[in-house]
Formats: sequence, C-alpha cells, structure tokens
Amino acid sequence: MVVVDKMKIFGICASPRENTTSYVLNHALNILKDNNFDCDMFNTVGKSIKPCMHCDYCLENKKCIIEDDMDEVYNGLLNADGIILATPVQSGSISSNLSAIMDRTRALEAVDYNILRGKIGMSIAVGGDRTGGQDFAHLSNITYFMIHGIIPVSGGPFGSNLGASFWSNDSLDDIKNDSYGMESLNRTLFEFQNFLNKYI
Repeated sequence: MVVVDKMKIFGICASPRENTTSYVLNHALNILKDNNFDCDMFNTVGKSIKPCMHCDYCLENKKCIIEDDMDEVYNGLLNADGIILATPVQSGSISSNLSAIMDRTRALEAVDYNILRGKIGMSIAVGGDRTGGQDFAHLSNITYFMIHGIIPVSGGPFGSNLGASFWSNDSLDDIKNDSYGMESLNRTLFEFQNFLNKYI
C-alpha cells in the first residue's frame, strides 16, 4: 500500500492580540484539515520577532544574526506547500508584526535564492472597518509572495479579488457574523486548494 504524504499548510497570524484575526485563520485551517491537509499555525502573540537590521550578516553566514522566535517561522515556511498570511489592518495596511516577518525572510534567500519558489500563498485581511485598508494589506501580502517566488492565489473576480477580506468591527461576535467575509474566505480557500492540487 502506497502512503501519500499530506500537503502541508503553514498559517501566520500576525496580530498582536488573540482575537479576530486568529479566529479567522483557525477557521480556515480547520477547513483545510477537514480536507486532508496537514496544517500548522504560528501566532505572533507572545512571540519575539525583532525587526530586520539589514546588516547583511545573513549574506555571509547563511543565517540571521538575530536569535528570536523567527526560527519557528523559517521552519514553517520551508516545510510548507501552502502559506497563508493573516493580518489585521493597521494604519491602512499589514501589521508591524507581519512587516518584520517579511523583512526577516531575507535570511532564507541568503541560503538559497529559490528556497520558497513554487509554494502557493493566500492572503487574509481583517479590518475594523469594511473598507479600512484590506486591499492594501492584500497587495502587501501578494507583493511578498511575488518577491519570494510564491504563487499568489485570490478567490476570483467576484468579491474576493485579492484574498479573504473581513470586517471585524473590533468584535469577535461581529466577525463570526460577517457572512460576506466568510464567503470571501470560502472562495479563496477553494482556489487555494485547487492550486495546491494542481501545482504541488
């Protein structure tokens, strides 16, 4: 009997709080688990992710000079077939936590320029307002994917153009009742799984 390994999904919750963004990402990962994907989640709450110093230490030594919880992120990114970036909208774009993670990924490319190339990526953005900057957050995530050779996936041209967008109204109860956001998540997850099954 041939045993087929499950495809691995790595989700990053880049919120400073354990609330709406983590709820949405956990919900997405549970759907993927039910569809036979192996899922792991990194939550920035309580973790230390220091900003990149752009010191070029990684270019010479093939590792980051900073020793913190970013090692968990490096391992998750390397082992994943699919990557989900989930961020709250802060100042009209991604969180500072996610920005630091993106910058620190430079250390992986210092090891191998193509180290993340060909993985599949999707974006989740959670805003306190319906139009609080979710699209700008998605564009930052998509830009990150493209820089690192990760294939970005949207939910298609009917309501999920760039990814899954939520309006939390800063309330866990409200995000659970955001039917439009859940529809955008379902569409994006559907395409995410299609891409994983086709290209991985």
